[in-house]
Amino acid sequence: MPMALDILIAGGGIGGLTAALALQRDGHQVTVCEAAAELKPLGVGINLLPHAVAVLDELGLMPALASMAVPTSALVFANRHGQTIYEDLRGLAGGYSHPQFSVHRGELQQMLWREAAARLGAERLVSGWRITGAQLDGDEVIAQGVDASGATVSRRASVLIAADGIHSAIRRQFYPDEGPPRWNGMMMWRGTSLAKPFLDGRTMVQAGHRRAKFVVYPIAPPRPDGRQLINWICDRRLREDGLGGGLTAPGREDWNKPGSIDDLMPTFGGWRFPWLDVPGVIQGATQLLEWPMVDRDPLPRWRHGRITLLGDAAHPMYPIGSNGATQAILDAAAIAKALRKERRVETALANYEAERRPMCARIVELNRQEGLDYILDMVEERAPDGFARLEEVIDPAEVDAFVKRYKAAAGHRQAAPAGTSPAPER
Repeated sequence: MPMALDILIAGGGIGGLTAALALQRDGHQVTVCEAAAELKPLGVGINLLPHAVAVLDELGLMPALASMAVPTSALVFANRHGQTIYEDLRGLAGGYSHPQFSVHRGELQQMLWREAAARLGAERLVSGWRITGAQLDGDEVIAQGVDASGATVSRRASVLIAADGIHSAIRRQFYPDEGPPRWNGMMMWRGTSLAKPFLDGRTMVQAGHRRAKFVVYPIAPPRPDGRQLINWICDRRLREDGLGGGLTAPGREDWNKPGSIDDLMPTFGGWRFPWLDVPGVIQGATQLLEWPMVDRDPLPRWRHGRITLLGDAAHPMYPIGSNGATQAILDAAAIAKALRKERRVETALANYEAERRPMCARIVELNRQEGLDYILDMVEERAPDGFARLEEVIDPAEVDAFVKRYKAAAGHRQAAPAGTSPAPER
């Protein structure tokens, strides 16, 4: 059994809280410091891929997760006319050991917070405490921060895990010249609407092309009145010179600001599909937020002594392929495993980084090339007015091979027969 450590986690988001639960399960003493004074169910929908759901299942969270989420049956790629290009079966239907779940980000975070309070002890979840920096002191880390009153405070720990997001203060401490996140010229409007279920009520759809894309999926079970909470995203390219992440993002004060339906209707107002009235869904928004699609360049290292990075602090990436929260959850499992297998803390953190950093850097690179969304561009270029037969536009085998290559690079692993190890898709 490894030595119990006093571990401090900066950030009470999905990655930080999952790490806290995994590390507490292994006997470590964990404290989570969250900058927000009060946790509220903010945000819109996210997808958790099966390999992330497996991690949460191992932590005993499957019943709570299943009660609030939708088990995604398929991811459908469609053109801007609503015609299906490719259907990728997901979760149990796709041969995975676990479901893929679509869920409200804020509700998932609150569930993880409640579980952490019950298992770690409520006193170990410190809200209104923003970590601003850290320094090494022998076999300890001293973290400095500001509490809810504005007073400067500090804490000692054996390990500091910075899960404090894309604007991470700890990342900035070690890479002060990195600058702001890099923008690809795409703005995202993310909203939720109550609407009648579309298709089978469990399908995620990505429609359009690189200049304008509409993503939609349900994030809660149907209500008694038959309606369902639908998450949707309108992506619209404002700058063409930002492909590959070469632009400076709009100022941080412009992030998560309320969006305007008027900005969307000129582009998406005519996107009426046989199975969904896109402008009707947009106009029925219960909330609408706007922010730029950004990432950062992969880092040469995450670990500095007994300090390391996790989630968006380590590898912010474009929200393509449902990888954001999924990769943070996989980070959490990996760092717990590394500390479980190796008693020397610095070596364990190096092993965690060796497992996770190359894969995450690869996903950042693939998403800059539009990831799976490249399928949409191929069809738009060849058949902008739609098609009578898909085979006349693109070879379905070409699309299938492209999807499998991306999923293998992103760590998708399908279930294997009993007595064998799961194999990545080829």
